[in-house]
Amino acid sequence: MRVARIVGRSLLSAAFVIAIILGLWVAGLKLFDVPVFVGKGPAEVWEYLFDLPASGENRSELLVQLRQTLLDAGVGFVAGMIAAVVVASGIVLSKGVEAAVMPMAMVLRSVPLVALAPIIALIFGNGYGVVAAMSGIVVLFPALVNIVFGLRSVSPQMSDLVHVYGGNGWVALRKIAFPSALPALFASIRISVPGAITGALLAESLSTGKGIGNAVVIASAGSANSEVWALVVVVTLVSVVLYLAAQLVESLVLARFGREAGRA
Repeated sequence: MRVARIVGRSLLSAAFVIAIILGLWVAGLKLFDVPVFVGKGPAEVWEYLFDLPASGENRSELLVQLRQTLLDAGVGFVAGMIAAVVVASGIVLSKGVEAAVMPMAMVLRSVPLVALAPIIALIFGNGYGVVAAMSGIVVLFPALVNIVFGLRSVSPQMSDLVHVYGGNGWVALRKIAFPSALPALFASIRISVPGAITGALLAESLSTGKGIGNAVVIASAGSANSEVWALVVVVTLVSVVLYLAAQLVESLVLARFGREAGRA
């Protein structure tokens, strides 16, 4: 029953968010009086994907591009989250790691990724290495900050108890800090899902020449505005769905471990 309520709440949230997006989309086009040739509404996107004679081909091409973008985003998400967890663990265990890593993380976050893209492409080539690097950078910093905050939320009394029983810092991290950091970890995942997609789109448009990122560049250059809007709408909806799916998993896990996880 509890799981059903959580799933139902998530579905209502998804419907509400999609309705808000559609409302803002239509209102924005009318408010700013965007020319019909440039601005496409929901009806035009639906027509491009489902009502035109070439709609079947349009959908097939879009799904191929979407699969590539999701694969790229998955690579960047995994790379960024693993790096964030490993670095956050090192920071919590050693102040020296924090002093060495945080300035570099700040530099990576401060420099526009567009400026770093040529250097990253020279180092990693045009394959999954550049995707992992560029998308991982987008994921890394916000996830790192959240996870470090969560790992440091352990009370001194809990840490003292581990040390009294002969445990070291690693044991305290594994047995207490990580369970306590579950809310922060899931917050990082929710933030990182759309971030990974953004990084993947950037890598595709600047380096790999694949996926929706590259398709948007080509369609824009050819003034295929209906295709551009369809690509952007689909990838936006997928980002929203994946974000809400991460939120659903978070709710189910925290319902199992208790909503007060990380607040002790």
